[in-house]
Amino acid sequence: MHNELRKEFQLERLILFSDAVFAIAITLLVIEIKIPDRHEMQLHEGISDQAILHSLGLLIPKFIGFFVSFMLIGLYWTVHHRMFGFVTAYDRKLLLLNLVFLFFIALMPFSTGFYSEYAGSELFTKQLKVPMTFYVLNFCLAGFVNYLMWRRVTNEKNKLAEPPIDPLVAKMAKLRSLLVPIIFLCMLPVAYFANVLIAVYIPMLIPVILRIMRKRISKKHKTAK
Repeated sequence: MHNELRKEFQLERLILFSDAVFAIAITLLVIEIKIPDRHEMQLHEGISDQAILHSLGLLIPKFIGFFVSFMLIGLYWTVHHRMFGFVTAYDRKLLLLNLVFLFFIALMPFSTGFYSEYAGSELFTKQLKVPMTFYVLNFCLAGFVNYLMWRRVTNEKNKLAEPPIDPLVAKMAKLRSLLVPIIFLCMLPVAYFANVLIAVYIPMLIPVILRIMRKRISKKHKTAK
């Protein structure tokens, strides 16, 4: 009984630590959005509603980067929350994978700030690829580690989830965790060999492809029954 309570407490510590990293990372995103500098406005145009609106307009790429990254980190948190809802035990490998996953989550405020700094018209006119590459690789690596975590948790041999996770749920979870980073990764060849503008819109395919795959897997599962 004592060992079971101790194991449950240690698992709870792991989850609380993970939640703290997510909370800090998602909060740090907004720090990259600086309030328009009134002294700079006074030097150039003088303070007016028009000057303030112009300064806010220059921040639009940063707001877009904040919104997209907020949603993606939030998505990863919900996935992580759902995953550990099944977990009843953990081993050293899962602990290590979780730590690597959190490393990439903690890096996201920097990669978002780096990308959004150049995400204005310069990104398209000068076809800047380095900021996008850093941003995309950050999210892809987080996604691939998330996939490895799902593989670890859903493997019945590891006995990390009791009772074992339903095969359909496990299959969908692994597919979703792998599909998202692969689609993001497709942005890079499109950006390097075609056009950065086209690459930016590729993630919009994610909800459509996920919906199609979910329907196909559900249909196959029903047919197999």
